[in-house]
Amino acid sequence: MIRVNQVKLPLVHGRQDIIDKVTKILRIAPEKIRSWQIVKKSVDARKKPEILMSYTVDVCVESEQKVLAACKSARVQKVTVKPYVFPGEGGEKPAFRPVIVGTGPAGLFCGYLLAKNGYEPLLLERGRCVEERMADVEKFWQEGVLNPMSNVQFGEGGAGTFSDGKLNTLVKDKFGRNREVLRIFVEAGAPEEILYEAKPHIGTDILCKVVSNLRRQIISWGGEIRFGAQMTDLCIEGERVTGVRVNDAETIPCEAVVIAIGHSARDTFEMLDKRRIPMEAKAFAVGLRMEHPRRMINKMQYGHEEHPLLPAASYKVTAQTSSGRGVYSFCMCPGGYVVNASSEQGKLAVNGMSYSGRKGANSNSAMIVTVTPKDYENDSPLAGVAFQRELEERAYRIGRGAVPVETYGDYRYAVTGQRGEPSTIQKEYPGFLPAVKGAYRMAQVHEILPQALNEALVEGIDLIGQTMHGFADTGAYLSGIESRTSSPVRIMRDETGQSVIRGLYPCGEGAGYAGGITSAAMDGMVIAEKIAARYRRFA
Repeated sequence: MIRVNQVKLPLVHGRQDIIDKVTKILRIAPEKIRSWQIVKKSVDARKKPEILMSYTVDVCVESEQKVLAACKSARVQKVTVKPYVFPGEGGEKPAFRPVIVGTGPAGLFCGYLLAKNGYEPLLLERGRCVEERMADVEKFWQEGVLNPMSNVQFGEGGAGTFSDGKLNTLVKDKFGRNREVLRIFVEAGAPEEILYEAKPHIGTDILCKVVSNLRRQIISWGGEIRFGAQMTDLCIEGERVTGVRVNDAETIPCEAVVIAIGHSARDTFEMLDKRRIPMEAKAFAVGLRMEHPRRMINKMQYGHEEHPLLPAASYKVTAQTSSGRGVYSFCMCPGGYVVNASSEQGKLAVNGMSYSGRKGANSNSAMIVTVTPKDYENDSPLAGVAFQRELEERAYRIGRGAVPVETYGDYRYAVTGQRGEPSTIQKEYPGFLPAVKGAYRMAQVHEILPQALNEALVEGIDLIGQTMHGFADTGAYLSGIESRTSSPVRIMRDETGQSVIRGLYPCGEGAGYAGGITSAAMDGMVIAEKIAARYRRFA
């Protein structure tokens, strides 16, 4: 296989133009190509407003070695693409089928592979199926009625279901798990473009359908999924798992339990802590959602406010502050919404969400700053959870139950005492208002975070605004609190994937081993492989 990189074309082009450019780079006739496929597609806006599309293409050709020897371009290389392979089964005979706690990406993909390979897993989910969960979430946004067991954080598909549905990851992958995750998503109904888009995303509308199809596939292979089934305790004998308690009413015997809980399963963390399961507090990040008009971000990134051939523009920004804290964007949602993502009564957290078309009037991202165990009040494994809760209680109180929103100008003045330049947003984009799912209220957002974090955010945003002109406009909106960026806890595991309590497999984002949909799904695959390496098929 020959890989051709940086195949650049104008925005208006067709598939034939791609292969014509490839054959020109390789210096071969078109008939020499047996097959080809796009591996990566990205927007090259470095010379805006002139925008190009850049492709990486894999081709099979006649006389491959001869073609490689004749082509001297640095853009051309030989590659060997290895497909993902699930390992063979282990030697132990399981007495009980494996139990997976949680149906976020980690739990679903762990269950998917185990079911496909004959292990008949049982998946337990405290929340509801995605169809019912969608209704619960909409009711919360419309009426403010929170279901603590079925919301943006809890339910089939996990927290990522109500997000932008980003599928890119920085995890290094030599086993093909990343592409296998994308392939399975496409098989379950996601658009084929995610296989090669540089920044693949699905959008919450399509992701809900994909999650539903994954569930049906797991069941068709002999797996079982129970909703409204919360693991409330573990049964442990002699440093080994023997079962799980469900809803404080039923004991399910098992010898392999995958803890694929989300990062918001605080009651489960507390139960595990009481059971003395080794855990540690870890660094994570907190901050505020920042909104700008979508057309404004498009113009910054592309030089065009709107273009029929370009997607809504994204960005990824970072700044190092004088205090040593890094400020950076997280979960950027082009053409998206800020959403009330609360899961506990009397507490408020926000997230970002986009639909697949990304056509919303605003674009937003979380502007966040890292916090470490040094910022917590004690050295408990759950100190980060307590830190989150304190911030969320403040946000709820300040917004009086609604999402609190403040202009960046007011926020900046409250934090530093300095007025920024007058806003130009309302002049250039009249009618610009917050785009929030759920009730919102203009409030004193600057009172949520500790002063040191507020100062870091202001300094970071201003630094970013020096290169991304208009980003630090005083008319931009901030809302909070973004507190669920990743898990504040890590549940310890060894090279076999198990805790010191044998048979207990911490997995995914909630356990501290992933950050995002794809990396969580990949970690679910890792744990499925660990279980398969230990046990024979259950069937």
